[in-house]
Amino acid sequence: MSWTKEDLHRLIKTKLADRLFIVVSNREPYIHISSGDEIQCVVPVSGLTVALDPVMRACGGVWVAHGSGDADRRVVDEKNRVMVPPDEPSYSLRRIWLTREEEDGYYLGFSNEALWPLCHLAYAPPIFYEADWNTYKKVNQLFADAVLDEIGDRQAFVFIQDYHLALLSRLIKAQNPQVTTAQFWHIPWANPEVFRICPWGEELVDGLLGNDLLGFHIGYHCDNFLNTVNLLIEARIDYERSAVIRNDKTTLIRPFPISVDFDQISRDAASEDIKQEMERIRQTWKLNDKIVGVSVDRVDYTKGIPNRLLALDKFLAKYPEYQRRVVLLQLAEPSRTHIRKYKELNLEIDDLVEEINWKYQSGDWKPIIYIREHCSPPGILAFYRLAHFCIVSSLHDGMNLVTKEFISSRVDEDGVLILSRFTGAARELTEALFINPYATDDFAETIRKAIEMPKRQRQARMRKLRHTVEQNNIYKWAGNVISELTNLGL
Repeated sequence: MSWTKEDLHRLIKTKLADRLFIVVSNREPYIHISSGDEIQCVVPVSGLTVALDPVMRACGGVWVAHGSGDADRRVVDEKNRVMVPPDEPSYSLRRIWLTREEEDGYYLGFSNEALWPLCHLAYAPPIFYEADWNTYKKVNQLFADAVLDEIGDRQAFVFIQDYHLALLSRLIKAQNPQVTTAQFWHIPWANPEVFRICPWGEELVDGLLGNDLLGFHIGYHCDNFLNTVNLLIEARIDYERSAVIRNDKTTLIRPFPISVDFDQISRDAASEDIKQEMERIRQTWKLNDKIVGVSVDRVDYTKGIPNRLLALDKFLAKYPEYQRRVVLLQLAEPSRTHIRKYKELNLEIDDLVEEINWKYQSGDWKPIIYIREHCSPPGILAFYRLAHFCIVSSLHDGMNLVTKEFISSRVDEDGVLILSRFTGAARELTEALFINPYATDDFAETIRKAIEMPKRQRQARMRKLRHTVEQNNIYKWAGNVISELTNLGL
């Protein structure tokens, strides 16, 4: 039996009793934007927020996040709160406001020019500026102030998300030691020799050890963290319990492979609206007689988009019989465009798309349809449903939830997942076709294998993949985190 929303709700009511449940993240789950004279509420493209929104719908509570929409201030109350989702309000979104300078230093600077490349093996060197580090500390304090304001004199469990808020648990407990905190690190953790180049590595590790529980996607990242602690700071490591004891305070270190709401995605993907959107896409892009591949990414250098395009180029050159027959739909959400490395990546992708399309296009056919814009969740489901194969070619990824969204959407039990070995998802999704995104020739061969795989074999693989995701859904993930906390006497 797979976990359900109701199962998680019962667990939280039993285990957390009257404690206030708070999730904290940089990105908010709903953004309000101006659209003419109206205000629209949109869902950002974010694996983190899409994964956690069902959890919050199940258990209620408060989500604290940075308000980034141009109409966000217009819909909050005097405490900067708004109830979400708009169609079925079930929890409170508490927004905090950052100046342009704070956002530049904390988010673009230290989080994404220092920590992001530090933790991903994608050959982009991290950049460390003390001013960015100071802003990072300042913004973590702003988040702590908002969380403490929400808690007041109540008992609370605070669930902190990701690398933007590594100092938060320490700051919260400095003011209220009774608060229970857990943190989930959504990206890989670098090996100790890499992490030690960070000038403030000791402070970051000490901040994370303020948590009662610290989670990563896979055991390998847990091991890297424990070894980093051993290298950088004075602490006792209990390898048998996978715990760190520092100043008489214990932090449990655990793997929790994150997932998605399998049942909800499956229901949505089977809806009449999605079928109509699939038909609209077919007609718009003239796909009726085509073999369709799909990829869905933020434009990020860790996602291996250029590697994917080069593999497609190699495939079409080696197997010309598939020219005019195969189309790759590349959905790409612009990301961090103010950072130089991302500007360069955008130019590189544009050049590759233009070059490959120019080389092979014939009549109204071209091999790559590059859609660089925000796409709604229903729209993405329609693209997933249309695809004969889905390519996830990350150079390094903590998990990658596109894989699990694609699988959950395939209610027809068809389609092939081509998956990088360098994702956390590769540990679970063993029926995918695995690639090394750097090995272009083998990558091209895998595309051919996916296209030519017999239907019976495709369906057998997809049924196993769907069973895996169904049994290990987002509610089980959250339930495992809550259950682990009970081992601490919560």
